[in-house]
Amino acid sequence: MRAIFGIGNPGSAYSETRHNVGFMILDKFAELNKLKFRTSKFKYYYAEGSISASPFFLIKPTTYVNLSGEAALSFVEKHKIDIQDLLVVCDDVNFSEGEVRLKITGGDAGHKGLKSIIYHLQSNQFPRIRFGVGSNFESGNLSEYVLDKFENNTFDLIENSIKFAVVLIEKFILYGTKGMLDYYSDHTQKNVRQL
Repeated sequence: MRAIFGIGNPGSAYSETRHNVGFMILDKFAELNKLKFRTSKFKYYYAEGSISASPFFLIKPTTYVNLSGEAALSFVEKHKIDIQDLLVVCDDVNFSEGEVRLKITGGDAGHKGLKSIIYHLQSNQFPRIRFGVGSNFESGNLSEYVLDKFENNTFDLIENSIKFAVVLIEKFILYGTKGMLDYYSDHTQKNVRQL
């Protein structure tokens, strides 16, 4: 069993904001696989599915970004998921808009949602897809920037990158971290916009 955890904020007010790109990617994956998110008595929405007999969960926390770890911990404990089978999808201001990076382990890179997950799981040994949202903000305006919506002309730029991230999720479900890494290494960033 594998799980994909998208970092984001619940509610329509945050829809299509940079901080919610994790939700956007999971929503696209759910749409392509005809899945619907459901509420739970825990701190997340979830969708459950299977690809070629490989079961998976999609998780969207209701805790808001900075407390993402609470939702991650409750899900991992309830479903007995190995940390290495939890793929986290998040925004990253360290990369240009639409740039997709994989990281198998490591720190939070300044992302408060990742920091919360690492803290609550007491581990950084989980893979993550880091989706670049750019850094076109002045010092001290990070919060406003990530909580602002993407510019209209940016959607064309990131659309294929979102599709690429969706394929990476599918590879993770089917083949784990290695399958995802193999696919990623075969498709450099300059080829992403051609997918």
